[in-house]
Amino acid sequence: MAPAEENKIKIIILAAGKGMRMQSDEPKALTLFKNKPFLLHILDTIKKLNPNIKPIIVIGHKKERIKEVLGEDYTYVEQHEQLGTGHAVASTKSVLVRPHEMVLILSSDQPLVSKETIECLFTTHLEKKPAITLGTVVVPDYEDWRINLYTNFGRIVREKNGKIKKLVEFKNTTDEEKRIREINPALYIFDGKWLWDNIDKIEIDPTRNEYKLTDLIHIAFSQKKKIEAVPVANILEALQPNSKKELEILEKLIL
Repeated sequence: MAPAEENKIKIIILAAGKGMRMQSDEPKALTLFKNKPFLLHILDTIKKLNPNIKPIIVIGHKKERIKEVLGEDYTYVEQHEQLGTGHAVASTKSVLVRPHEMVLILSSDQPLVSKETIECLFTTHLEKKPAITLGTVVVPDYEDWRINLYTNFGRIVREKNGKIKKLVEFKNTTDEEKRIREINPALYIFDGKWLWDNIDKIEIDPTRNEYKLTDLIHIAFSQKKKIEAVPVANILEALQPNSKKELEILEKLIL
């Protein structure tokens, strides 16, 4: 990535979660995969992309442990209440010295997301100039180890003309939407100005007491803003293990 472009970019990593299904009191971001914490896998990938980009890391549960592992070389923002991904991103607004043209948002439990995928997201965003560019994954089916993708991932809902309309979490899907094979791996680039102008428009989901970042897709659609999708060819990049069993499956898939 060219030096001129790095000044236009801010990267936010969401790392405030507990990950209780991992049966550990550690933050989920510090779960070990191939003997290295999830979060360090992602930070190493970002360094390959551009070593001069220092992400903002949103912390919460056991925040001192994350600082202990990563050191003081990053900007940390504490999410004082666990009120969802939209709330986590909104909490970073106060530390941004200036608006950035592009804001990449990653989850800390995506250890296999690649430099190539992130570069493709940025290239598409620069060329198409949408409000949102997101990665999507199309699965052949929900059989074998992919059964975990069935319930763990939201669906990409499109109009008949192919335009993305919304992202729907599995628990909110209709029977028809459950059959959709295009899923959301939670890889987003936002136009910076549009993001900060709209982040406070997210309404709380009363069923979970959360502000969901995915609601921004529907907001952009309702505003007739452009939304671009980048296919992620390697399904494994999407995997976000939520339990020890899912982590064991991922370890076996990556020899």
